[in-house]
Amino acid sequence: IIGHVVWSIWLTRQNKAARPVGYAVSKASTNSTWSSRNMGILGTIILIFLVVHLQGFWYEMHWGNVPTVTYEGEEYKDLFSIVTFAFQNELLVAGYVIAMGFLGFHLSHGFASAFQTLGLSHKKYSPAIETVGKIYCVVVPAVFASMPLYIYFTS
Repeated sequence: IIGHVVWSIWLTRQNKAARPVGYAVSKASTNSTWSSRNMGILGTIILIFLVVHLQGFWYEMHWGNVPTVTYEGEEYKDLFSIVTFAFQNELLVAGYVIAMGFLGFHLSHGFASAFQTLGLSHKKYSPAIETVGKIYCVVVPAVFASMPLYIYFTS
């Protein structure tokens, strides 16, 4: 995550340095997608989501007061009960689903851009990369959003 943030800041600075003076006429909406113009905002929202998520689950699992269960004579921390309890809160579920929507927009630009940044764009392969990217940016957030939705509607 840190590497991703540092890399994106470095690339943004490189882009600004390449053209320090803006265009006289700029119609950004015709030259770029909404996602590409808002990658910084989308990334910041996702970073905030990750911090909240890690604090609420990962940190609690390691250092919080998590109840335990016994299974086959072994005692384990019961993260399932923590997750189930958390995802019965409709605001938390809505926040997760909305954050996954932001992740989808972030991925929609980032997937194909990563290939371009690494110099791997090619007129023969770019359409396939874009198609895979569109599928990826829908499937990954949908799968992540499905867990809180499933728990909310079945618990």
